[in-house]
Amino acid sequence: MKSADEVLGTVGFSMMTVRPGDTCVTMGISDLPVVAPSHYLTLMENACVASLSEYLDLGETTFLTHSSLEIVGSATSGTEIRANSRLIEIDGRNLTFECDVYDGDRHLARASIKRATVERLSFLARTAAQSLINE
Repeated sequence: MKSADEVLGTVGFSMMTVRPGDTCVTMGISDLPVVAPSHYLTLMENACVASLSEYLDLGETTFLTHSSLEIVGSATSGTEIRANSRLIEIDGRNLTFECDVYDGDRHLARASIKRATVERLSFLARTAAQSLINE
């Protein structure tokens, strides 16, 4: 990854239109026809990944290590929602993002998301080896 001075503060954005299949009732997690919380988190993760696209080295990627999600509003099918992220801390390979989801100006969710940078092939090799050991 590029130097912390270059990367710290970088922002990312992601958008989606809520479909009927994205709702809590369709996913079986409540009887409310509002966007499922997991979609808020996915949208914010997409924003985090987008913010890093030009700063990672060849063969490097990131993965989620921790998230803390707070829902402050809801949206129904047909609503276009957007997420933004801002990288607020770098501690070695650990990255911390501050994220939000909006419907227009209406705030729907906020999260703290931690991702770790890894070398893609090494990470996949370790994961595959661990899977074989556990069989």
